Amino acid sequence: MNDKNHMNYVPEYENDALSEVLYLLNLDVDIYHNAKVCGDWRINEHKLGATCFHIVTLGRCVLNAPGLFEGMLECGDLVIFPKEVTHSIHPVKTLAGKQQHLAFQESEDIEGTGILCGEVHFQHQGCRYLFDALPPLFIIKYDEAGLWLQSLLKMLVEENHKIGMASKVIFDKLAELLFTYTLRQYLLDTPENIGVLSIYGHPRIAKAVSAIHKHPEQAWTLELMAGEAMLSRSAFAETFKKISGWTAGQYLTWWRMQVAWYLLKQGDTITQVSTKVGYQSESSFSRAFQKLFGISAGKVKKS
Repeated sequence: MNDKNHMNYVPEYENDALSEVLYLLNLDVDIYHNAKVCGDWRINEHKLGATCFHIVTLGRCVLNAPGLFEGMLECGDLVIFPKEVTHSIHPVKTLAGKQQHLAFQESEDIEGTGILCGEVHFQHQGCRYLFDALPPLFIIKYDEAGLWLQSLLKMLVEENHKIGMASKVIFDKLAELLFTYTLRQYLLDTPENIGVLSIYGHPRIAKAVSAIHKHPEQAWTLELMAGEAMLSRSAFAETFKKISGWTAGQYLTWWRMQVAWYLLKQGDTITQVSTKVGYQSESSFSRAFQKLFGISAGKVKKS
């Protein structure tokens, strides 16, 4: 595969394997709630199994996820559900009146809590292997996150009070940033408990992973991958398995199949794709694709 074709799906960032993954999986955020909730209110889960998040944009509230978390969310706190589970959000104290979801511009003098909720969509199924490594939910506290969350919350609040041209696009883009920053923050804060995601933050392993990402067509051996990481063959294999739970070969196959899905959707033939992701025969590629995704490459191309 030549470099020009390669850069169609892998951005030019050195040793930033997480960016390469998110770029290829093509995340998109749909905001399904952004309002001040007033009265005697309660918000329940949106869609079980979906990747969702909530951020408190005004006031505070209580999050109850049975068996996982029950406690206060302050203004600016972010909660992520890699696969949404049963939960509810309600006010800290009982409020009078019926539940209302009001625009911020129309409710300046009404007591309530601002909540923005988004659902994250991905281009294809590969994301499930990454999110299996994450807990059912995790919370990024506003007062611990740093400037990125302060800046994004400020922009969200300002936009909420001056809804106008392009507001929908602005909210969606800010929500994408929120999710991406939150994911990165969690990986930085908990590098020891994130399964395969841990390889993206490892100073040596990430170099090999980035090389695989950029050249999936190459005939990668354990020796070649170890060389990219500047480790011995045994040290590379042991480290990769220890920190991620995957072998380097398993990850190589996984990545090749993610690229293959993308290329099939872009219109490449199965023969072209198999060559571009390092397979000598179309039949061996098709078997690997079917095994990983549970659907044939032909059906993905037709869809």
